[in-house]
Amino acid sequence: MLELDHLTVIAPTLAEGCAHARACLDLDIPFGQRHGYMGTVNHLLQLGAGVYLEIVAVDPDTAGPGRARWFGLDDRRAVRAAWDAGRRLRAWVARTDGLDAFLAGREDTFGKKVSLPWSDPSFDFALRDDGALPLDGAAPCIIDRRGRPRSMATIADLGARLRSFSLEHPDAAGISALYRELGVSRGPAILQGSEPRYRARIETPAGVRELC
Repeated sequence: MLELDHLTVIAPTLAEGCAHARACLDLDIPFGQRHGYMGTVNHLLQLGAGVYLEIVAVDPDTAGPGRARWFGLDDRRAVRAAWDAGRRLRAWVARTDGLDAFLAGREDTFGKKVSLPWSDPSFDFALRDDGALPLDGAAPCIIDRRGRPRSMATIADLGARLRSFSLEHPDAAGISALYRELGVSRGPAILQGSEPRYRARIETPAGVRELC
């Protein structure tokens, strides 16, 4: 079974990602952490029930990881094109307690298991060799936290709570069938749409806002 772990805004720069979240949610999302092992950096926000929001971008102050970064971030042109088209909430991460079993027969879509951080691994992540999002983001990225839930102690809680999450897609029936086959729990509602587009309705101290 796969369960919603977190939502991800994939930004051309961290400043643009934070400004977008500020415009949508009326919240200044605090710094999270640098991923030296991936050459990326993020800001993080709790969304309730163990779920959180991540704004991620290439870290200009960190060397590359010697392999493709996650979330397709090395394809700067594609990241910028999606951003300019308003597709900014472009991915979500699902957690599993059995990544090896999950990936059996699915590596072409989701990639291979990579243990991270490299020096002292504490979790496993499915990564394609090219770093691309599974099915251009229509399928989740997969994380295995090795039986330890993500600590919320280091993630800011500004009173935001996820109320609904959806994915519009031209092949809604096919994506719905895939999610059933994968055993997705708490994933997005799948709706028919002209292009892939995620939307999250988030309750904030200023009211219910939409992030997309």
